[in-house]
Amino acid sequence: MTAPLSHYYIYTGHNSYLTGNQLSSDCSVVPIIEALKRGVRVVELDIWPNSAQDNVHVLHGRTLTTPVELIKCLKSIKEHAFSESPYPVIITLEDHLTPNLQAKVAQMLIETFEDMLFYPESEFVKEFPSPEQLKYRIIISTKPPLEYRKAQTANRKGDDLHKSEEEDLWGKEPLELNTDEHEEDDDTSDSDSSEDNNGGNIGGLSSPGAHEYKHLIAIHARKPKGGLKEVLKIELNKVRRLSLSEQALEKAAESYGTDIVRFTQKNILRVYPKGTRFNSSNYKPLIGWMHGAQMVAFNMQGYGRSLWLMQGMFRANGGCGYVKKPDFVMKNLDNQVFDPKANLPVKKTLKVKVYMGDGWHLDFKHTHFDLYSPPDFYTRVGIAGVPADEIMKRTQKKEDIWTPSWEEEFTFQLTVPELALLRVEVHEHDLSEKDDFGGQTCFPISELEQGIRAVPLFDRKGNKYNSIRLLMRFQFI
Repeated sequence: MTAPLSHYYIYTGHNSYLTGNQLSSDCSVVPIIEALKRGVRVVELDIWPNSAQDNVHVLHGRTLTTPVELIKCLKSIKEHAFSESPYPVIITLEDHLTPNLQAKVAQMLIETFEDMLFYPESEFVKEFPSPEQLKYRIIISTKPPLEYRKAQTANRKGDDLHKSEEEDLWGKEPLELNTDEHEEDDDTSDSDSSEDNNGGNIGGLSSPGAHEYKHLIAIHARKPKGGLKEVLKIELNKVRRLSLSEQALEKAAESYGTDIVRFTQKNILRVYPKGTRFNSSNYKPLIGWMHGAQMVAFNMQGYGRSLWLMQGMFRANGGCGYVKKPDFVMKNLDNQVFDPKANLPVKKTLKVKVYMGDGWHLDFKHTHFDLYSPPDFYTRVGIAGVPADEIMKRTQKKEDIWTPSWEEEFTFQLTVPELALLRVEVHEHDLSEKDDFGGQTCFPISELEQGIRAVPLFDRKGNKYNSIRLLMRFQFI
């Protein structure tokens, strides 16, 4: 934990204050607290003036979401920030405030967090501090006030390259998670071009409060002028944070994949969900991790396979919310930057044997799966990782039994095992309706210990079942 922050994947939330969908749900401290208790280390707050322009609210701007006061969010963060991990909590502020309210926010931050608040030694640093150096500290990341005065908002429309969940090898999402999503993204609230609410007044820095506010920013979010190639240029004497939407990253990766990897070796890249994910669904995080993105921001209040991957990834490293990036992403081998699109040889082979499962009769009612007979369980086992490694396989179903015994073995060849996660799902076969969900888990291949293991399963939201386990064997050859 002694490398700079840019060397780690960081457990990151998106619109952390929302209790449900992106358009009309309540804003509350509850999802913030729940995220922190799961080990999330980056909390995002969108801050806006209240109707009287004399206080600061947190809400998803220009929607029907009901606001919550900023001070309540800050106090909740202080109380729960280090309940699961001692390593730093980063608050990313999407700032839409006037200079006088920025001064008010600075005062709130200082009075609430006191000695916990990290003050950078200078406005610009050549390298980020390490998680170890920042233990039990609160870090602020946003755009400096002057940047907001000059920012211009621009709606960027582009083809959505995100493949339908219905069509790929992951399989269909459980229950009602699939929704028709538009092909265009009109959302810019998460980008580093966020507008302010000051009508273009460039006097922000004349306010002493604005100076204090700027002094609190430890991770500067900046958007240099020019195209993407220019944006990804590395500045020798300062590091910064850049934000890209999921589809902006996909497009950028087509032409500038190695430039993104090089940028993230020193700087921080934050990826956020496209604006049309109104139901708080998520995207596949692997494209971000493959390119070294530290902050792959997720809607933690949702659920689904993508979120299961996120939860699985951050079970690594003791669940502290920081996972060291693989060396090949950080170091240039033979002066070559890692190319996520390169065809690589098989590096490791994993054998997984699924022996049996037990515990459903204890955690579910006997009529949950079938009114008249015991369930018909089968298990899906697969890999999430670079495209060449992704695959899903399944056992035969075992009919009319609460304690199924499969005794089936699967082999997975891995080209980039450092970025691979093992995915396990159990379903109950249903002839007349969609198969019922029976549990899931996910964890990094790098965390696997060889041998026979009792593997606990989790529900759709990532909560561990009391009793359900699979007996499995893991072997590297």
